[in-house]
Amino acid sequence: MRVLILAPFSEESLTRLGDAGITAVHESWLESGELQDPELLGARLNYEGFDAVVVEADFLFAETFDAAPGLKLVGICRSATNQIDLEAATERGIAVINTPGRNASGVAELTLGLMLAAARRIAELDRYVRGRHWDSPTTPYREFRGTELGGKTVGIIGLGAIGRRVADLCNAFGMNVIGHDPFVSPAQAAKVNVIWVELAALLETADFVTLHAPPAGDGSFLLDAERITAMKSGAILVNTASAELVDETALVDALATGKLSAAGIDIFPTHPVDPSNPLLDLPNVVLTPHIGGATEDTILRHSAAITGDLIRFNRREKPVNMVNHEAWGQISGRT
Repeated sequence: MRVLILAPFSEESLTRLGDAGITAVHESWLESGELQDPELLGARLNYEGFDAVVVEADFLFAETFDAAPGLKLVGICRSATNQIDLEAATERGIAVINTPGRNASGVAELTLGLMLAAARRIAELDRYVRGRHWDSPTTPYREFRGTELGGKTVGIIGLGAIGRRVADLCNAFGMNVIGHDPFVSPAQAAKVNVIWVELAALLETADFVTLHAPPAGDGSFLLDAERITAMKSGAILVNTASAELVDETALVDALATGKLSAAGIDIFPTHPVDPSNPLLDLPNVVLTPHIGGATEDTILRHSAAITGDLIRFNRREKPVNMVNHEAWGQISGRT
């Protein structure tokens, strides 16, 4: 079996593949800085005789699969599968595997970091000290007093793998953890020590609101101007999920007027962020460049998950993280 790996991948997992008799060609997109043309990629897969391809950021469409009739498996180093034509892969008998929860710990820990940074004004204080403005031992106590997480209420919107991990960390801080997710029942939430509440109640009572839900996909905001206005005065908003969840104009207004005391943001409408984005000029916002899952541990996790399923597939066993289960009958008959 030959596999082309276009994602960051651990050396340990590459060695494990080799030991299992799988030939892996590793060309991380982060090293080249470029994404593959889908059709040209398919032609390469066919010409070089690859049985499988593993991606993190590259797109795989029907034309990719048509150009690579010998392709048997696609691995995605993400939980979401919206960068590939899943229906086209299934129709052609191509197994699709993913890596659910691979960056849950990384994103959750950044979320807590942003909560702490916003609550204690860490970035602002760093600039204060570095700028040689600390000229009195008492001024910081008067002008930069923050708030603690312990004893406060955090509202988690979205109780998937990341939201549940955030709940674990917030519980460890002694916070009151409430959450909302239309796809999770109150009983399921209780199992991860989260009190399930309606969205309106969450916004009205939470001192911290953190987003871990997918966007609606229809252009509507989960937190529009009306819902931001309904939030508890002085609350802190953290968004490590999607810029499409929040009306940025309303958010900027709420931060500028003091309706919200602070925010921590890891995602933006454009990457890199537009230099004219008004969030850049607000002192009560902590900004990071979309690095929620940017940890070595994330790479180790998705490498191990993909490697395990590649080895299983090579043994004609069904992969653990197979997405298109309905195609297995066709796939197993020709592997």
